[in-house]
Amino acid sequence: MGNPRDYNLGYIVPITLVATLGGLLFGYDTAVISGAENGLQAFFLQAADFNYTNLLHGITSSSALIGCVIGGFASGIFANNLGRRNSLRVASVLFFLSALGSWYPEFLLFDYGQPTFSLWIAFNAYRILGGIGVGLASAIVPMYIAEIAPSQIRGTLVSCNQFAIIFGMLVVYFVNFFIKGDHQSIEIVKSTVGEIEKLSMSGSIDEWTFQTGWRLMFVSEAYVAAVFGLLLFFVPKTPRYLVLTGNHDKALFVLTKVNGPSKAKIILDEIKSTSKEKKEKLFAYGALVVIVGILLSVFQQAIGINAVLYYAPRIFNSAGAEGGGMFQTVIMGIVNVAFTVVAIATVDKFGRKPLLIIGSVGMAFGAFAVAACDTFGITGLFPVISVIVYAAFFMMSWGPVCWVLISEIFPNTIRGKAVAIAVAFQWIFNFIVSSTFPALWEFSPMVAYGIYGVVCLLAALFVWKLVPETKGKTLEDMNKLWRK
Repeated sequence: MGNPRDYNLGYIVPITLVATLGGLLFGYDTAVISGAENGLQAFFLQAADFNYTNLLHGITSSSALIGCVIGGFASGIFANNLGRRNSLRVASVLFFLSALGSWYPEFLLFDYGQPTFSLWIAFNAYRILGGIGVGLASAIVPMYIAEIAPSQIRGTLVSCNQFAIIFGMLVVYFVNFFIKGDHQSIEIVKSTVGEIEKLSMSGSIDEWTFQTGWRLMFVSEAYVAAVFGLLLFFVPKTPRYLVLTGNHDKALFVLTKVNGPSKAKIILDEIKSTSKEKKEKLFAYGALVVIVGILLSVFQQAIGINAVLYYAPRIFNSAGAEGGGMFQTVIMGIVNVAFTVVAIATVDKFGRKPLLIIGSVGMAFGAFAVAACDTFGITGLFPVISVIVYAAFFMMSWGPVCWVLISEIFPNTIRGKAVAIAVAFQWIFNFIVSSTFPALWEFSPMVAYGIYGVVCLLAALFVWKLVPETKGKTLEDMNKLWRK
C-alpha cells in the first residue's frame, strides 16, 4: 500500500467510510427486492382492476433500475454543477424518500392495503426515485473517493466502495431474513383462463407476508439513508472539483491534510495543468477511452451477476437448497463479502487486469457448471455451490475492479461526463439482464447460464486486448496515457 508516511490515513479513512455509505445504500436498495418480491407479487395478484403477470412483476422487481439509468446519465451534470459531495447529499434524500414511499405507497392518494393499477404505478415511481439515488451514488461515490485518495492506495480505497455495496446486500439479506422470521413464502401458480394466463396464490397463504412483510423490508433503508445524509455535512469537497471551480486555496488545504504540505503543492500544480473540464469535449482524447469505459460497464452487467443477486432465493429454492432459499442467500452474501476483501487486498498489488481476467474465467466455470446441473437434472448442494462460485469470482474481480477503473481511467478533463455515460450504460444493461432473466430462466436455466458463461469468456478477451493497466498511476497520468 505504499509508505504510510506519504499520506494521512487518519484523515482519509473516515472520509472514505462516510462516502462508502452511499455504496452500502446502493447495495441495500438494489438487493432489498430479493426478499420483498414474493410478498409484493402476492399483494398485487389480489388486484381486481388488472392482471398482474410475470412481465409486470419483472418490471416491478427491476423498476428501480430505470431510475438508476436516469441517475447515471444525470450524475455528470450533478457532479460538475453541484460538486461530488453535494450530489451525494441529493442521493441521500432520494434514498430516504424512496424507502418511505415504497413502505407506504398509498400515502394521501389510495386506500391502505387495496392493490390497484394506480397503486402499482405509484409504488414503482417510488422505486424509480430510489433508483435515481442509486445511479447518482454508483457514479459519484467512486469518483469522490478516487479524487480524494492518494494514488498508492486509490485502488484499495475505491474497492472499499464495492465492499460497502456487497456489505449492504448482506445486511439487507439478514434484515429480510429476520423480518420474515417464521412467516412463509407464498407459492405462486400459473393457470389459463380462456386464452389468458393468470397467476394466483396457492397452498397455505400467510397474510402477513403479502400485507406487511415487504413494507418493513423497504422502510428499513430509511434509517441508513438518514445517517448518510447527516454525515455528509462533515466531509470536504474533492480537491479536483475545488480546482475546477477556482477554489485553489481550499484544494491545497484538503491536499495538505491528505498528502502533507510538500507533496500537496506538487499535486495541486498537476491538477491545475490538467483541469479544463468545462472546455474540453468528450472525445478530446479519442473515442477509444470512452468505448473502453462503456464496455467495462456493459460486460460487468452482461455477465449476469445481478440476475443472481436479485432472484437468489428463487434460484436456490429451485435447486432444492436445504434450509430454504433465503438462508442460502445469506450464506452467499457472507461469501461475497469475503471475496470482496480479497480484491481489496490485491488490487493495488497484482493490478486491475489480472484480477478481471481471473474473475472472468472463474465466473465462466461457475456459470457453465450451473448450466450442466440443469441439463443433467442435478439438484441439491452442487448447483448451490456453483452459483456461489460464480458470484464469488465476480466479487473478487468485476465487482470492485470495474468501479476502480471507471473512477480512474478517464482523464480529469472529461471524467464527469465520461463516468456518467459509462455508468448509465451499466444500468441500462443491468435493467436488460435483470428484467429478462425471469422469462429466460422459465424457458431454460441451462440457456440462461450458458449465455452468461460465454459472455464471461468474451469479457476476459476484452480485458486482455483493450484495457490498460492503471495500477500506481496518478489520475493526472491518465491524460498522458490516452494522449498516446
